[in-house]
Amino acid sequence: MAISTAHTRSLTALPGVVADIFTGIFDALVRVGEANAKVRQINALSALSDAELAARGMRREDIIRRVMGEWV
Repeated sequence: MAISTAHTRSLTALPGVVADIFTGIFDALVRVGEANAKVRQINALSALSDAELAARGMRREDIIRRVMGEWV
């Protein structure tokens, strides 16, 4: 005789699943916002002259590393 079991998800688990989905969406939006802020900062620093960058203790080739930090 074969034994079969039905696997169903409990409705009590549904709020947790929905919360996980919204958390993932929120985290993705935060990452997009942070990336946009970094791009704006890179553009602002790139618009400075070499003398202005030197006054900040930077060289043009340091901009990406300075803004992106541990990502680079």
